[in-house]
Amino acid sequence: MRKTPFCFRFGHCLLCSMSYSNTTDFTNPSTFILLGIPGLEAAHIWISIPFCTMYTIAILGNFTIMFIVKMEPSLHVPMYYFLCMLAITDLVLSTSALPKMLSIFWFNSREINFSACLTQMYFIHCFSIMESGIFMAMAFDRYVAICNPLRHSTILRNPVVAKIGLAVVLRGCVLVLPYPFLVRRWPYCRTNVIPHTHCEHMYVVTLACADIRVNSYYGLFVLFCGNGLDMFIIAVSYTYILRAIFRLPTKDARLKTFGTCVSHLCAILAFYIPGLFSSLTYRFGQNVARHFHVLIANVYLLVPPMVNPIIYGVRTKQIRDRLLRLFTHKRM
Repeated sequence: MRKTPFCFRFGHCLLCSMSYSNTTDFTNPSTFILLGIPGLEAAHIWISIPFCTMYTIAILGNFTIMFIVKMEPSLHVPMYYFLCMLAITDLVLSTSALPKMLSIFWFNSREINFSACLTQMYFIHCFSIMESGIFMAMAFDRYVAICNPLRHSTILRNPVVAKIGLAVVLRGCVLVLPYPFLVRRWPYCRTNVIPHTHCEHMYVVTLACADIRVNSYYGLFVLFCGNGLDMFIIAVSYTYILRAIFRLPTKDARLKTFGTCVSHLCAILAFYIPGLFSSLTYRFGQNVARHFHVLIANVYLLVPPMVNPIIYGVRTKQIRDRLLRLFTHKRM
């Protein structure tokens, strides 16, 4: 006897109203419908204003960071190479979601092709893992610079930095690669409506009429091998960094050394706090309003790309001085 399939929708198990034989044609729906922010449709235009502003700041800020690093020879060191990698990642991450999101808010363009949805999903999750890996690499750079300063230039030579960057990129690409294949293999029977502004992995697979536990388990595996592992290494690095700082003889030396880490710490908090909050509220916050889930997910995609160039522009003296010289030269 053929078993009746189950739909897992937002943590609730619903009985599908049709058998597998009736859902064969819907295995790969031609399009999905993105609702935007459920419950706040009337405010989409107003919500688009801060979102568009954040995206504009992210584009201008990250391109400015890359331009300054390229033009200033004194910034051609590992820390700023990693910062350029972070800027590129931020640009791709935000651009993967924002254009479609704004088309929903401004033009009510809710349809997204199935393949385009899978592509967007892949880029968002892939570059999110990459960004986490870059923060880990930057933590390693700070560890070597503070705990072993005399060997910093020999340990983090340009070929080593390139290999670290390549490893970060490959890890993100490989870890997220199964996502589109896992999503494509399920049958979709009841609806193709996604209550979100973009194609987020778990929001898409909850539309499937199948047991999606493999997606859920693999999502947790990616979270652990990506952000979880990176956070652990960052925590270990800063444990050694703080121990080295507290061993310095004077208060001024301790403050000056710790000041070289402040920008990195602020950027880490801006990235990981919304990401962890979004993941935890999705998996365990069944009583949290759906529009709150979606807003937090968008904050995770928009806020770090916007604040990272601001943090490093304000807190890093070399970048700040080069930026001031750039504007002073233009005025003259």
